[in-house]
Amino acid sequence: MKKVMVCGCGAQGSTICRRLDEEPNIEEVVCADYNLAAAEAVCKLMKKGTPKQVNAAHVDEIAKAAEGCELIVNVMPLEFGVNVMQAALQIKACYQDLSACENVVEGFPAYDTWLEGIKYMYTEYGRRFAENGTTAIIGTGSAPGVMCVMARKAVNELDECDTIACMVYEGTRTKRFIPFFWSPEVALCDMEEDAYAFENCEQIRTKPFSRPIKRNWPECGREVTLVEHAHDEPVYIGFNREKYFKGCKNAYFKYGGTGIEFSEGLYKAGLLHHEPEEFEGHEIVPFDWVLKHIPMPPKDPEVIKSIIDEGIVEDNGAFVCEAYGKKDGKDIMVDLHVSSPGLEEAYERAKMTGEMYLTGQGAFLYTKLLVNDMVPQKGLISSDMLDDQQVEQYIAWANDLGITYTIDIKEGVKFDG
Repeated sequence: MKKVMVCGCGAQGSTICRRLDEEPNIEEVVCADYNLAAAEAVCKLMKKGTPKQVNAAHVDEIAKAAEGCELIVNVMPLEFGVNVMQAALQIKACYQDLSACENVVEGFPAYDTWLEGIKYMYTEYGRRFAENGTTAIIGTGSAPGVMCVMARKAVNELDECDTIACMVYEGTRTKRFIPFFWSPEVALCDMEEDAYAFENCEQIRTKPFSRPIKRNWPECGREVTLVEHAHDEPVYIGFNREKYFKGCKNAYFKYGGTGIEFSEGLYKAGLLHHEPEEFEGHEIVPFDWVLKHIPMPPKDPEVIKSIIDEGIVEDNGAFVCEAYGKKDGKDIMVDLHVSSPGLEEAYERAKMTGEMYLTGQGAFLYTKLLVNDMVPQKGLISSDMLDDQQVEQYIAWANDLGITYTIDIKEGVKFDG
């Protein structure tokens, strides 16, 4: 029987906790959060949960709370990632992160910090986990995470790959003001940052909200616009293009929908930067001031139900991976679409929001691989680096949860981004 700690009991962390509670080979789930009330709230929905208050600013405090755990799942904001990872190394536990740590290595210019950090994680932290005989997986939410598995599935339809476009459109709008159904802090940090693209076999930076493309997907019911957005997928694909992505030369992440529409005006107004400003004799940080006024995403089933009862204005979206390349000498586009329950259906199925359902449960499926000893790789890998057998197992489990996909193969279609 295994003991696991989930560090962070927000919308996604609480989902992972609840799913772990159902795993037969799990003895105890330590639900850790700086806010003890948040940890206690999720434990009330569980049988095996143990709430603990943990300040993730202190590695030793994380390690003490995780004593006896074989796995730590990190669902904390980016700035705490290194501490949680260090704690996992300290107690020789496996490690899972829904995103990827930032600032893991000093001395690089701001332009290169995150790219060099990912390299450093693959190499230096990979070495440390391998020496412990343990495994770390990063980028394990919906995007990256589910998207990385589906990108692998799409690329496996090709003999050689030229371009991968990972695209997400979120169209959930409720009468209650909820611009983000996941962490507003993480969302706005991504909105403010220059994006990443892999173009002509090189990592490049692009401006947020730039280089729009349009798609008319049936699941959206109309033509939608998607733009550049800071995300992991192009970075992972660029690093792993030869072994896992059939020599892919170009990779993009495009994003659209409610969160983009809400954030673009804030970005253009200069309200998402982190530099202090003087205002009427007081020093404020625009990002912090905006964040203070954005509601947290709902996670309590009663709150979710009340939001649904107040009224859903719109509940659609698309989660798409397009892979372009050659098959049997012909130019091919692989059009892969993921389907997952929306807000109302997710609540009916599991008392969750649609975001919790896809991201939280998508993350949990990586946890499920780890706790069932199905990840023999030692060291540190990103979510795109599963082997083909693990990819198929992940997809089979996702299908059981109602997270499914369709593939359409089209000849002679070129990427228009």
